[in-house]
Amino acid sequence: MIETRPATIEDAEPISALLMANSPDRGGALHGDWPIGVVTEWIAGGALIVVAMNGPKLVGALLTSERAQASAPPVVAMLKAWPGSAGAYVYGPVCVDQAARGLGVLEAMYAHVVALLPGREAVLFINASNTRSLKAHARLGMVKVARFTLGEQAFVVLSSGSEDLVRK
Repeated sequence: MIETRPATIEDAEPISALLMANSPDRGGALHGDWPIGVVTEWIAGGALIVVAMNGPKLVGALLTSERAQASAPPVVAMLKAWPGSAGAYVYGPVCVDQAARGLGVLEAMYAHVVALLPGREAVLFINASNTRSLKAHARLGMVKVARFTLGEQAFVVLSSGSEDLVRK
C-alpha cells in the first residue's frame, strides 16, 4: 500500500538517489542536479517535498518551491512564459520509481500537496517530447498554458489553475 507524507531529512538520500537515477545522463527526463546536499538543503529550508512510500521503500518524490526561490534557468524561463497567479508555486521535479509507475503514486503525491497547499496554482514544465509525463499530468487536471525553448529543447508549461486562468 502506498502512503504519502512530507519528507524529512532522513529522506534526502533516497530522494536524491531516485532523482539522480532519472536524470538525462542516465536516460531519464528530469532536469537539474539533485545531490544529497541539495535535497537536504531544500528539506531543511522548509520546501514542501512529498514522498510516496511502499512500506520502507521510497517510490516517489514531488518537490515544490516558491516562485521567489526560482534560480534554475528552466524554472526562470517557465515563469517568464507563465508566471501563474499571485499564490502560485513551482511544482517539480516529480519522479516515480520505474517499478511503481501506473500504481497511482503520482496521483497520491499530488493529492497530498493539494491538501497542504489548498487553492494554490501549481506551475510546472515538461519537455515537449515527454508524452508520458504530459499525459499523466493531464489526468491530474493540469492544462497547457504556454511553451518555451531553452537551448534546442522545447518545453510545455502546465498549470493546475482553472480554465479561466489560461491565456488564449
